[in-house]
Amino acid sequence: MPDIEKNHPYVVLARLAAERYLSGGIMPANGLEVDKSAELWNIRRACFVSIKTLSGDLRGCIGTILPARPSLDIEIIENAVSSSTRDPRFPPMKKAELDNVVFSVDVLSEPEKIPDKSMLDVKKWGVIVSKGARRGVLLPDLDGVGTVDAQIEIASRKAGIFGGADGVTLERFSVRRYPEE
Repeated sequence: MPDIEKNHPYVVLARLAAERYLSGGIMPANGLEVDKSAELWNIRRACFVSIKTLSGDLRGCIGTILPARPSLDIEIIENAVSSSTRDPRFPPMKKAELDNVVFSVDVLSEPEKIPDKSMLDVKKWGVIVSKGARRGVLLPDLDGVGTVDAQIEIASRKAGIFGGADGVTLERFSVRRYPEE
């Protein structure tokens, strides 16, 4: 069980939700034993839950760019379970893996449209690239993503948008990252 004294309640909740689900296959309800006095707790916000191995390799990452649930705690629970079991890039996690991974919760600001890439900074802003019905997202401050062009290209590729930035819509958002200690 994560050390509640060392970790923010958001990341404690993410780990507890994944652990409960992996232990029995039942989606945990809100109200897990977590301190709910943290700021932003009972409001609607989008979030991503990322899971990495102890060596730093991605093991799962699922999130929302707009709030999809009635409150942030439920958003975290749903995304933690999805990140651990439904990321199409990885097989579902097994409970035994939990000791060898770390969780991170990114709480997103509301996206804002921007006229061009000059308003992006890979360390500060995440990006949403849209064209027609296709939409790709990339969080800010990721290892290996050093330029705005790389950030846009990766988000575009994730959405199946090819052929450069012609005709795409750009949006940006900031995050508050809560990593597990």
